[in-house]
Amino acid sequence: MSKFPSLFIGIAAGTAGVLTLAYVSADGGVNRPDGMMQMTSAPVAAPAAPDAPDAMTASAEPAAKPQKDAMVVSTQSETAIPDIRTEGGHFGIGRAALPEEVAAWDLDVSPDGTGLPVGSGSVEDGEMLFSDNCAVCHGEFAEGVDNWPELAGGDGTLADEDPVKTVGSYWPYLSTAWDYVHRSMPYGNAQSLSNDDVYAIVAYILYSNYLVEDDFVLSNENFLEVEMPNAEGFIVDDRAETEYTKWRTEPCMTACKESVEITMRASVLDVTPEEEGGEATEEVTQAAATTEEPAAEPAAEPVEEAKAEEPAVQEASAPAADPALIADGEKVFRKCRACHEVGAGAKNKSGPQLNGVIGRTMGAVEDFRYSKGFEAAHDEGRIWDAASMAEFLAKPKDFMKGTKMSFAGLKKDADLEAIIAYLSSVGE
Repeated sequence: MSKFPSLFIGIAAGTAGVLTLAYVSADGGVNRPDGMMQMTSAPVAAPAAPDAPDAMTASAEPAAKPQKDAMVVSTQSETAIPDIRTEGGHFGIGRAALPEEVAAWDLDVSPDGTGLPVGSGSVEDGEMLFSDNCAVCHGEFAEGVDNWPELAGGDGTLADEDPVKTVGSYWPYLSTAWDYVHRSMPYGNAQSLSNDDVYAIVAYILYSNYLVEDDFVLSNENFLEVEMPNAEGFIVDDRAETEYTKWRTEPCMTACKESVEITMRASVLDVTPEEEGGEATEEVTQAAATTEEPAAEPAAEPVEEAKAEEPAVQEASAPAADPALIADGEKVFRKCRACHEVGAGAKNKSGPQLNGVIGRTMGAVEDFRYSKGFEAAHDEGRIWDAASMAEFLAKPKDFMKGTKMSFAGLKKDADLEAIIAYLSSVGE
């Protein structure tokens, strides 16, 4: 005979016993909080004032028979945690933050300088701090490394299809830069910089955007004197006052206009296609014929082109530069591409574009803000030739005092020869 019925009956009986015990003792060990108790327990009506003897008896009875809930209330009322059950309907969760706790987290700096701590930092100090803490991601010149954000450059690009939004080109408030560096940088070690360090790094970022000179010192006293180029580039969003009121009114459904007048027909507005072979088709045909006629005129141009090619043949007779040396120079120039551009469409970045630099007057690129040393060289009429360029690229700071280019220089003569050959091959 199978033992399954006996096993099944035993298991079922045991399960039923466990469930019954759990149900009976479910509320036995629950210590309800004061708020929950007040929400669940029924209010007790206050008794009428008794005679004196009865009052004494009544006052003695609760002491003799204390209720469990009364003990819970008494214990919780002795705690020092503020009771905020009535503050904003927060169901007794948490407590109000103390003023000291709020002040400890209130670190932000407003555009008007509110929250700015006392301190100062120079561009010179900021250059070293930026190199030690920021350059690994943002580059030595704040030009950005790989996909990390650029902090300098981007002048005049906000209207482009792919604008370069940096501290100098886009940010309207300097307080944003100070606040972000202070609270969130350097990456992986946030809030490790002192206030003076933050001032110095922000000063160097301003210098990298050509907004201050190399001897500038940023402090809480002159912080608001710094003018950001895009400070007026933003507008106040006033749609809540000017537009929302129009959208949130009851729409008109009947008799919304006193009279309806036809002012123009769709066929006249050219939004309705004409029938095939109509006037519109003829106009398109005529326009196409008119457009195609001038295409035959440049037939006489090859003669002029042939004449223009003659000097090129003569120039070819001159000794050409070594292509291999130019190719090597292009590889060396990769160290410079973070700040300089060459070729078609080259623009100024944190350094000037270098098209036709060999043979050009020093400090002559338009719309670029040079250091005082290069401005003086330009006024003196000094020219970039192969010798001066080699001397500059070997030791930039020794060649031109006060130069903004913090590149240490090329150490190998072969690299100097190659990059000069490459720059000589890049014309205007």
